[in-house]
Amino acid sequence: MRIGLIRHGLTDWNAAGRIQGQTDIPLNGEGREQAERLGRRLLTEEYQWDYIITSGLSRAQETGEIISKLLNVPLLEPDARLKERAFGQIEGLTSEERVARWGQAWETLDLGQEQIADIQIRALAFLEDLWSAYSDQNVLIVTHGAFLANLLTALFKDRYTERIGNLSLTILEKERDDWSPLLYNCTRHLSLDTAKQPE
Repeated sequence: MRIGLIRHGLTDWNAAGRIQGQTDIPLNGEGREQAERLGRRLLTEEYQWDYIITSGLSRAQETGEIISKLLNVPLLEPDARLKERAFGQIEGLTSEERVARWGQAWETLDLGQEQIADIQIRALAFLEDLWSAYSDQNVLIVTHGAFLANLLTALFKDRYTERIGNLSLTILEKERDDWSPLLYNCTRHLSLDTAKQPE
């Protein structure tokens, strides 16, 4: 089984440096173009994908819909366990605004953020259920940056710490008990001129 972990495309809040969390912010025009670029890239690669599943938040759902249409791959029902980490009072704020309100140590305060352990539990439970249902299939998963960072930490400890980019692709393969990374946080499709070729 292979899974392709995709972070949704760019939103206006991403561009402004605002934490989104579970606030439902839509893709912007650039985010839609990013999704099309990844879809076109996937059409040219050896990996074959059987299904796409998203978190259900509109920025992930629309990213998934764009890729689904390009690849002609079915989009499954969203799974709420793929939603971004909830950030409580921090959602909608820039780094400067967070520091102005709560000081440099704002990350140490309880501001309603979902606990790391909790997001990792739901992420790993999702993977186990996916493996049980689709162990002989390849599935694209469209989700969120902090969710992906915490999932990868749960799987690989501190092996992967690079910030997860918008519309990045990470591919993991599972045989028996362990997930092995085949590709990590790749965004080369966003800079390839060939991504703009007509269909």
